[in-house]
Amino acid sequence: MNHKCPWCESENNFSFLKLKDYFLSQEDFEIYECKDCKLLFTVPCPTPSEIGKYYKSEEYLSHNEEKKGLVPTIYNFVKKINIKNKFKIATDGISSDISLLDIGCGVGDFLLHAKNNSCKITGIEPSEDAREIAEKKLDTQILSPEELQNIPDESFDIITMWHVLEHVANLKEEIYHLQRLLKKNGRLILALPNYKSYDAEYYKDKWAAYDVPRHINHFSEESIRNIFKETNVQLIDIKPLKWDSYYISMLSEKYCKHNLSFVKGVVRGWKSNIKANKTGQYSSLVYIFEKSNDINA
Repeated sequence: MNHKCPWCESENNFSFLKLKDYFLSQEDFEIYECKDCKLLFTVPCPTPSEIGKYYKSEEYLSHNEEKKGLVPTIYNFVKKINIKNKFKIATDGISSDISLLDIGCGVGDFLLHAKNNSCKITGIEPSEDAREIAEKKLDTQILSPEELQNIPDESFDIITMWHVLEHVANLKEEIYHLQRLLKKNGRLILALPNYKSYDAEYYKDKWAAYDVPRHINHFSEESIRNIFKETNVQLIDIKPLKWDSYYISMLSEKYCKHNLSFVKGVVRGWKSNIKANKTGQYSSLVYIFEKSNDINA
């Protein structure tokens, strides 16, 4: 059975991979590949009323700052290093007085770093619990995704989405707003898992960054270029997030039920980065776009 691609709406696709939600529900899913735009997408895709239950877990580290144990401790340590690196990537070469929107801001750690570096910040976050934590941390209101459409055109110098676009059900609407909200010559930053990385190929259906059904979309450089080729933002650079391969590999080892998952994950993550030094296929990639008014959306 073919399914309609969430981006180009083509039914010219095939089953790419069968897998489970190893993280939480253990339910079965499939990932399909669109032959036209090359986007991978999760089938079945949970409805808006269903998706929330797939995030209900004390193990969901993106929103859990109090979790104890070796992996959460390492996660939070690396997160601090990553935040500085991400901010440098996002703001490199941009002058002061930066207005920055972080979509999917979680508990606000990246925005706090941006605020401490004199940025005018705005955050959007679907989780009510995470919004509450972020608002206390930042002393500012965090918007829900529904409020995105109410923000005026050309409001931001920088828009960041750190591992967020893979969660978005309506890609067309989201990308329309991204274009609309950026100022001319503004910068869009998208960090995404890369299923063409060595660790993805090694772990196959148990690669943690597939994370179905929370991840609805699965991207490669080819699909990103296809999706954005007719927009008014142009891809100007791609950079790696090298720490991600270690964390993803550790989780993948856990899903494989291997002993010494931490040690084996570190080794596999290191090997993935070594291979990616030659191929460019890192476990996570940051796509850097710049808005140009010369291209019609």
